[in-house]
Amino acid sequence: MVDEIRRELGLVQIYTGNGKGKTTAALGLALRASGRGLNILFVQFLKPDVGYGEQIACSRLDNITMVPMGLDHFVSSPPAQEDIDAAHAALKVSEDLIGSGKYDVAVLDESMNAVRLNLITSKELIDSLNKRPKHVEIILTGRGLTPELEEYADLVTEMKLIKHPMDQGIDARKGIEY
Repeated sequence: MVDEIRRELGLVQIYTGNGKGKTTAALGLALRASGRGLNILFVQFLKPDVGYGEQIACSRLDNITMVPMGLDHFVSSPPAQEDIDAAHAALKVSEDLIGSGKYDVAVLDESMNAVRLNLITSKELIDSLNKRPKHVEIILTGRGLTPELEEYADLVTEMKLIKHPMDQGIDARKGIEY
């Protein structure tokens, strides 16, 4: 079954928009792929290793590798050099791991935000993804869809914000939002 899946061409999917659920959708796809015996790489561009729920859950699954690469602060505008360096490091790590041949699916979580915040460029991201083995499915998440990335992707889904609990003063909840 896994060999049959690996013979197929990997596509590029983007989950973007101002609504909640981009990372959650990527995690759902990762869980589905995991159930089919595929190996999943999940690189978090802007999230540090602080015990988010998805980091804890993925650590319990043998075929999902979670790599948090974010720093312990929000990125300011204009971004600091350390934030630019961290995003480039995340891009390099993802490129190397995807190129290793070990993974069938690679999620670059918050990579679109890294582009939006001018930490990496669309061109850098696309050039990196073009080096991947052809069977690797790619999922990019985050706000900030550029025309270049929209053109490059095979599937683009926009999460539209209609209503959010934060508008009512409800903070992010452990186990639900993080």
